[in-house]
Amino acid sequence: MRWSAHTALTLLSTRHLRSLIRECTRQSSIDVGKKLHAAIIASGIAASADSFLYNALLHFHAACGSAMCARHVFDKIPSSHKDTVDWTVLMGSFARHGMHQSGLRLFVEMRREGVRVDDVAMVCLFNACARLGNVEIGVQGHGIMVKVGLSSSVKACNAVMDMYVKCGQLSMAKRVFEEMEERSVVSWTVILDGVVKWEGVGSGRVVFDTMPERNEVSWTIMIAGYVSVGLVHDGFSLLQEMVFVCGLGLSCVTLCTFLSACAQSGDIVMGRWVHAYAFKTMGSGIDIMVGTALVDMYAKCGRVDTALKVFQHMKYRNVVTWNALLSGMAMHGRGRVILKMFPQMLKEAKPDDLTFTALLSACSHSGLVEQGRHYFQNLEALYGVTPKIEHYACVVDLLGRAGHLEEAEILIKRMPMPPNEVVLGSLIGSCSVHGKLPLGERLLQEMVQMDPHNTEYHVLLSNMYALGGNQDRANLMRQLLKDRGIRKVPGISSIYVGGQVYQFSAGDKSHPRTMEIYMKLDEMIQRLRLAGYVPNTACQVFPGFDNRDDCDADKLEEIEQALLCHSEKLAVCFGLITTSAGSPLHIFKNLRICKDCHSAMKLVSHVYNREIVIRDRNRFHCFKKGSCSCSDFW
Repeated sequence: MRWSAHTALTLLSTRHLRSLIRECTRQSSIDVGKKLHAAIIASGIAASADSFLYNALLHFHAACGSAMCARHVFDKIPSSHKDTVDWTVLMGSFARHGMHQSGLRLFVEMRREGVRVDDVAMVCLFNACARLGNVEIGVQGHGIMVKVGLSSSVKACNAVMDMYVKCGQLSMAKRVFEEMEERSVVSWTVILDGVVKWEGVGSGRVVFDTMPERNEVSWTIMIAGYVSVGLVHDGFSLLQEMVFVCGLGLSCVTLCTFLSACAQSGDIVMGRWVHAYAFKTMGSGIDIMVGTALVDMYAKCGRVDTALKVFQHMKYRNVVTWNALLSGMAMHGRGRVILKMFPQMLKEAKPDDLTFTALLSACSHSGLVEQGRHYFQNLEALYGVTPKIEHYACVVDLLGRAGHLEEAEILIKRMPMPPNEVVLGSLIGSCSVHGKLPLGERLLQEMVQMDPHNTEYHVLLSNMYALGGNQDRANLMRQLLKDRGIRKVPGISSIYVGGQVYQFSAGDKSHPRTMEIYMKLDEMIQRLRLAGYVPNTACQVFPGFDNRDDCDADKLEEIEQALLCHSEKLAVCFGLITTSAGSPLHIFKNLRICKDCHSAMKLVSHVYNREIVIRDRNRFHCFKKGSCSCSDFW
């Protein structure tokens, strides 16, 4: 006699079914557990099942399955049979799936039902508030925590402090910390993170040195803090102390944190050290997460060829790895290389929306208009990716750079979502390049409504007025900014020499070696002039100077001198006097490089036989033997 699965299932008691489901939860047997649940429903057992069986199913789906399935099962349990654990299990499931709003609503339901709140529920609430930046509900939760007597819970206090830190309320976090009767290393670490983030690494170091105990996270916060602000020596010495003196190993998460900080600051010295450490501890089988972070770090530090080598030697790659490489290649103007690599990616990973953001950005930076149009038009039909505003921004930038401003404007009007400042800003930049003043004026009016404090596009349009001979409008616009108390963001260029970062602003004379730097600048400009350099004074707008032809010699010299003292030129001169002949120079600028500096850097690379890599706000420019990797298309 052969029994069906249905018959066999009905012969099992609900106690045995609960045991089977709990075993699936312990073993993370997702497929088996889902099939068992489906069989329970199909057999009709679910209709008469007790709440304990539903309780087991809730815990299974929360731990191994879908948060929505967990919610569905949760709703079938009678309110009288739901305990605090059931509620917090579902809240935890929502948190793991990024459903933080659902978690907040569930907490409200829990309070409405009169269920006892424990420290786990409070931790779930504060974590959701931290992720959403919702300090208002967080403050209410803090009041509930005190009211129900959980102020003595270290876990709950740590969570509420973390919420306050992430919401920028450091004083409240410190207040909770000071009132705690018992503190753990996590408590100290949360405060350290907040102080480093909101008060700086100097104040953070005071907290770090005061800590009675430090864990890997606290060391990581302090070191990454130093690296992020360019204090490389301090960060590197602390890293060596952590590894060689304290004997702490670096986990994959810690390595990725360091690499991310190096990528942001451009610190290749520590980045290479971390790479060497990862290779020593992991060998050729470097973790995919660390490998991806290495690719991203090398690309953002201007070593895109090294990034490609790391990528090629990785045993395993996923879509995140590919996106890191493609984004890095796009920043370096390797658009044609990306288009050749894309078919290979399709064999290894399914591209997502970030993939096509990188792809379209690469087309934009390389002037590949037809290829960019092709991928954008086939985004959904061929690749199943719904176009997002980032994709529209890339295509608007692509069309604008190529001079197709009317087509770009039509695309903006047909967007299924309202344009943001990135979309409009791209087109304003193109208006400046192609001299389309009326369109730039219309776009600026929309931009002002979105972000009245953004000076960049105001200054850009003011420059357009000045260069077009309408100095009155240019002065009026600058006066409006001044009246509002809005100041232009100053250009800052940073260069790494000897493992230390040095920063320069336009006309900067604060460096101890200022005299040497300016002597080198005079020599460099003389050699560049002999090589054909003519300062592009149109890049330097001075109030009151309507027409360069009408300027007397003194005024023109003043304009040129301001132009020659731009921050990137000073950084290059410092690099020339502090590094060995022929060695490459890597510079990082917070704003877009101007046309004159771009032309000058091409000649510097030829005259001094130096490779000069400049990362501006938008992309990389690799100057070598008199040419730039962007092919003058930026």
